[in-house]
Amino acid sequence: MTLLKRLQQYRTDNLTGRVAVAGKLTRVVGLTLEAVGCRAAVGSLCHIETLDGVLEAEVVGFAGEKLYLMPSEQLKGVIPGAKVTPLSEEHGIPVGMSLLGRVIDGVGTPLDGLGEILTADTARYTTQRLNPLARRAITQPMDVGVRAINAMLTVGQGQRMGLFAGSGVGKSVLLGMMTRGTTADVVVVGLIGERGREVKEFIEEILGEEGRARSVVVAAPADASPLMRLKGCETALTIAEYFRDQGLNVLLLMDSLTRYAQAQREIALAVGEPPATKGYPPSVFAKLPALVERAGNGGEGQGSITAFFTVLTEGDDLQDPIADASRAILDGHIVLSRELADSGHYPAVDIEKSISRVMPMVTSDEHMLMARTLKQYYSLYQQNRDLITIGAYQKGADPRIDQAIAIRPVLEQFLQQRMKEVVPYDQCLEGLRNVAMTLINNGQRR
Repeated sequence: MTLLKRLQQYRTDNLTGRVAVAGKLTRVVGLTLEAVGCRAAVGSLCHIETLDGVLEAEVVGFAGEKLYLMPSEQLKGVIPGAKVTPLSEEHGIPVGMSLLGRVIDGVGTPLDGLGEILTADTARYTTQRLNPLARRAITQPMDVGVRAINAMLTVGQGQRMGLFAGSGVGKSVLLGMMTRGTTADVVVVGLIGERGREVKEFIEEILGEEGRARSVVVAAPADASPLMRLKGCETALTIAEYFRDQGLNVLLLMDSLTRYAQAQREIALAVGEPPATKGYPPSVFAKLPALVERAGNGGEGQGSITAFFTVLTEGDDLQDPIADASRAILDGHIVLSRELADSGHYPAVDIEKSISRVMPMVTSDEHMLMARTLKQYYSLYQQNRDLITIGAYQKGADPRIDQAIAIRPVLEQFLQQRMKEVVPYDQCLEGLRNVAMTLINNGQRR
């Protein structure tokens, strides 16, 4: 190779980040680091030499010759003029069957003290977008082992559901119930932005040994950096995509989509992106569908990813910007009611406000008719509950309300379930049929 061609190749490699040309730190603002003297693509990694060792950071933006970096760990020992070296290669996430039963952080590092994860394959965070016309249609129900969902809000294999809940209404417990009761081959759980105590409690108490044996847990607690919380969600999706590509049916439980949006908001505001809707920059609403669309059915010969994304409703407000945006891009939503939780009704699924958009495609006409009829009587009781409670309603004034009052205790008992109880899909359907027969018998006696 001639000297001219070598210089041209060197210049190309330098521009693409293949040759690590070191720069230096010039400024630290909050969690954002500014560096000059080096070139790196957005999304690539850099090493920063600090007094406490090497700190890893990701390029999240640039302005002219200046790079904006976001560290994956806490800022410690950073000094002015510290050496910044772009990495020539992106570190992949270890993927393989040896991940089952393990707990990792947002970049694939083990957290469970069980040693290194030995896998032959690695996967990148960003994967090629799947052609929507190449996806298989959703035609089969997914058994999650929960009566209220299997019977009244049936989920399809490859569906993406939202779990809308405030704090303290049984969201994590419901996720654990689905983990133990599902018929999926693999379960991937993303615990993003949760308290550290809740991560251990979920793994040991709620998930249990049986659920953990076929699960992969990705944990990025609340004290992790925004970048690590963002990567945690993407890592969970990447692992789920790997198992789907192996022909397996995956249940993905992401807790929560709100923390993902908040992490992106912190990063975007730190690099100067202007806020748009209630403090959320536009990039947040661009990243949400990009993340959610990675779940779903694969093409021919591939498996599926049935996903439950939890959405935190601040002050139980379902019109929160993230909640509102999530409803538009998901295939249905399950609302957990604080009122039901306060009354001891668990799981606190509000079937009146919840809906599964693919339920008609994966259930029989009989199943749909029974679920719709019982939901109508449940809603009728709710609309007249105040009159019934204070005794203003007189029995016999409306036969439909009389039936709603009669079926209420039977339906409530059917919708409740103990935390460690697993109810198969067929058994849920049989129970739904019994409740419907009770309603018909009450109507005939009248």
